[in-house]
Amino acid sequence: MIQKAQRGFTLIELMIVVAIIGILAAVALPAYQDYTVRAKMSEVVLAASACRTSVTETRQTNNAASLPTAGSWGCESSQSTTKYVKTIGTNDRGDIEVTVNDTNLPQVVGAVRLSPTLGGADNQQVTGWLCGPSTAGIAKYLPGSCRDTSVASLDGFATE
Repeated sequence: MIQKAQRGFTLIELMIVVAIIGILAAVALPAYQDYTVRAKMSEVVLAASACRTSVTETRQTNNAASLPTAGSWGCESSQSTTKYVKTIGTNDRGDIEVTVNDTNLPQVVGAVRLSPTLGGADNQQVTGWLCGPSTAGIAKYLPGSCRDTSVASLDGFATE
């Protein structure tokens, strides 16, 4: 018997490999694009977290009569503070709204909102925070702990 030496791949084998690579690329590309937007949104959430500290400290050191008004909690900004943060605003209650700079992040139009849950003897102490999007369209880009849609109805935000 004469044995033939195999010289390479057949056309069908190459077509199968190309098809598998095409399918993997079709699935991986959108997932990767969402991942990069989520990574950029972490900067927006971080800006909200910094403001959260200011609101919590202010509520702990002041009584209800001397709490600041909208835009006076000490962490607001009316101009772009980072590449992905357009403005940071607060309302009378201490809710925080960080607007996304859609020039640098066009996939996300809206804001991230944080709202303190109040408790304590005088119902003025911050016992926790709710975090969520201002519009439902950006929820998929936020961390799982920051998808509470009840904060979308908050209003009265002012920047410095």
